[in-house]
Amino acid sequence: MKNRYEMRFSGSGGQGVILASVIFAEAAIISGINAVQSQSYGPEARGGMCKAETIISRDSIDFSKPICPGFLLALTQKALDKFLPETRENAVIVADASLNIPENAGNKKLVLLPILKTAGEDIGKAFTANIVAVGAINSLLGLFDRETLTEAVKRHVPPGSEALNEKALQAGYELVDRQMAESCRVYIV
Repeated sequence: MKNRYEMRFSGSGGQGVILASVIFAEAAIISGINAVQSQSYGPEARGGMCKAETIISRDSIDFSKPICPGFLLALTQKALDKFLPETRENAVIVADASLNIPENAGNKKLVLLPILKTAGEDIGKAFTANIVAVGAINSLLGLFDRETLTEAVKRHVPPGSEALNEKALQAGYELVDRQMAESCRVYIV
């Protein structure tokens, strides 16, 4: 990780993008690294546009909003279309495989993964899509070791759901392992 890493998580209210952002901030704190997290969403608690942001930095963080994120998670087409142009060149973009790549996306590394399908079909609980995404993101970016990320997840999921969420986290890691082994669905746009 460079001295400062700016991340944006986006989707629809109820998909858990805020929690995903919080988990990365928590993992940074567990690791002794500075972090700030912020969030915003439309007036609809569920179903409206939602975004959350995390800044991770080895230095002090003087400004708590990302200026030009180097990472974007998009779980809806609307989120991908809106936030992709706001990322920096060579940013890593993780989007659900059901989404279409926008035209004129710039110079980005876009990874399409079946996050929503994996949560709904493989895990059996659609609401775990955010944790599947967390595992996939960390597998791609290598920000934290698995134990640290697992601890961050456990600190923020409801008691009694730890095993389910660990399974979802592992499924996210495996998604990336499979995609990279197949060398497919990774685009430079």
